Amino acid sequence: MSDERAVTFDRLDAAYRDAVAAASVPGAAWGVVLDGRLLHAGGVGRTGIAGGPDDAVPDERTVFRIASMTKSFTAAAVLALRDERRLQLDDPVAMHAPEASAIHGPTLDSPTVTVRHLLSMDGGLATDDAWADRHLDLAPGELDEILGRGVTFAAAPGTVLEYSNLGYALLGRIVENVSGSPCREVIEERFLRPLAMIDTGWDVPADGRPTAVGQRMLDGAAVGDGEPLGYGAFGAMGGLWSTVADLARWVAFLLDAFPPRDDVDEGPLRRSTRREMQRVWRSTPVTIDRADPEHLRLTPAGYGAGLFLLDDAQLGRCVAHSGGVPGFGSNMLWMPDRQLGVVSLGNLRYAPMGLANRKVLYALAGEGLLDGLAPVAAHPVSATLVDAVERLVALVNAWDDDRARELFADNVELDDDLGRRASAAAALVERCGPLTVRSLRATRATSATVDVAGERGTTRVSLELNPAVPPRVQWYSLTGGDDR
Repeated sequence: MSDERAVTFDRLDAAYRDAVAAASVPGAAWGVVLDGRLLHAGGVGRTGIAGGPDDAVPDERTVFRIASMTKSFTAAAVLALRDERRLQLDDPVAMHAPEASAIHGPTLDSPTVTVRHLLSMDGGLATDDAWADRHLDLAPGELDEILGRGVTFAAAPGTVLEYSNLGYALLGRIVENVSGSPCREVIEERFLRPLAMIDTGWDVPADGRPTAVGQRMLDGAAVGDGEPLGYGAFGAMGGLWSTVADLARWVAFLLDAFPPRDDVDEGPLRRSTRREMQRVWRSTPVTIDRADPEHLRLTPAGYGAGLFLLDDAQLGRCVAHSGGVPGFGSNMLWMPDRQLGVVSLGNLRYAPMGLANRKVLYALAGEGLLDGLAPVAAHPVSATLVDAVERLVALVNAWDDDRARELFADNVELDDDLGRRASAAAALVERCGPLTVRSLRATRATSATVDVAGERGTTRVSLELNPAVPPRVQWYSLTGGDDR
């Protein structure tokens, strides 16, 4: 490991310790995922009650309950069945779960609740965290009774993001009905085993593996938070137990969906589907992010399929999900453009590990350490784009109308005649001297900004290609401005 990264990880560990202490979390473990693997891990505090037999420092192999982080696995199972054409996202829920036939929207003009609505928290079902967290072990028949009486809506389907655990319990039932196997078995067979997530499962480990004891704060002291609930009809929304090491594999698997490419598409879920999970399906109003009290941020956000999406002004595009139940709190967060992710798990009721993750990343970014750890990935530069840039710069240096017409799409001459364009190019060369490319940055596969330099000065060239085959330059600027 480089000295620079060692310094970064020392600072990261210190930031996690500070965040965990500020939230009075008895014990926590965290890890950094970079370039497809768990690169660093740490822990602080204790796995059990102070002075008890489980009084050890958590690490990347300590098992915690991850609660609603389970939703990303359930969403992946639904999308895998969709990929196999065993269901469609716009199918009515009752088509695959007849036990939900009594569910109707709150208004006469409400649309039918669909699988897509449930995946994206767009179904309008009333938010139910406090109630659902106490019903992970609900018997299947009890869920049927709840559904048979109909459900309470907070809003009409398709109008707002309304977080629903009941919706994901229903998705678990759909997975079971469509596949013919319990949802837990589908997730184990399709994802946990292929990804070698050996310490992840639906039951409290009974084989001596280090396992965190769920706790809560009572009169200023951490005490046990009762026996954890077993797997039941609500397990698909929050029943998994896991470790930092195993979740690093899951985060790496989802990060591996980026960027789109021609590599062999191996794995238990195709890359395009993994990317689909990680885009906004239902947006939310802009929220104030209070992770850094000194720098409050207006953060656009939304929900994908089992995952939250954030567009952070400092961190860039982020994908995340938290989990919280009695005894535990957890969060995983990653930045596809950096191929960097973090996971943190705590053994306190609703431990704010999502807040901890963001505080740590903001601290690293504020100290200039984030770019050294994982700089924002540059867009790949295609040979077609390079060729267009070289031909445009050559044209500017020595204008020729015939070569211009070969390079440009037909709209370019219509937008401004070639004589005026030739004069602008000649004036630039007169000012700077003959131009050569200094650097090229692709903004998309079909657009770029290019720094060019001559003996007497520098400037910037920007261009966009059109969607025809072969593509031609449809727009360009010689000054970084609006020249066309």
